[in-house]
Amino acid sequence: MLYDHDNTSTRDFYKLITASIVPRPIAWVSSRNAAGVDNLAPFSFFSVSSTDPLIVQFTAVGGKHSADNAAATKQYVINVATEPMMQQVNATSAGFDEDINEFEAVGVASAPATVVDCLRVRDSPVAIECELFQILQIGNSQVVMGKVVAVTVDPAVAAADGHPDFAKLAPMARLGRTEWGLPSKVVELERP
Repeated sequence: MLYDHDNTSTRDFYKLITASIVPRPIAWVSSRNAAGVDNLAPFSFFSVSSTDPLIVQFTAVGGKHSADNAAATKQYVINVATEPMMQQVNATSAGFDEDINEFEAVGVASAPATVVDCLRVRDSPVAIECELFQILQIGNSQVVMGKVVAVTVDPAVAAADGHPDFAKLAPMARLGRTEWGLPSKVVELERP
């Protein structure tokens, strides 16, 4: 089956790609707008952009409050989402108005971030605090890049070296359509 750009709708191409590039980790982004209202939304277009400086990115397709808040306040937190939070993560993908505190609307427990001035998800095992580095407008999307300024790791998910252990962390991922992915078997393989 061949899908080419000229004969496939934008929506169908999007569905094809999101079902093919899997699993995609979820950046559960908490931010605060200029009026002080807290926002929480999941993004499955999420990755590392640079290691020096350490930059992580998420992509807001079609424009989202999280990208607007990052532009206004220059800070946000990426919270790692795990299976016990699945329903709340999904609920925060709804189109809330910008004056609604999504932590409160969905019933997500919060805690103050350590360095940046916004909330983090209290029960997230890893919270990555970011200061805005750059926002790129690409097509109908905003790629939000943040410099990592602090990382909070729950000791319950840490390996002996203090870094998260994948099996203990057990992060969720997005797949295609309405599918979500949960952790599977881990294989260790040294790089040559």
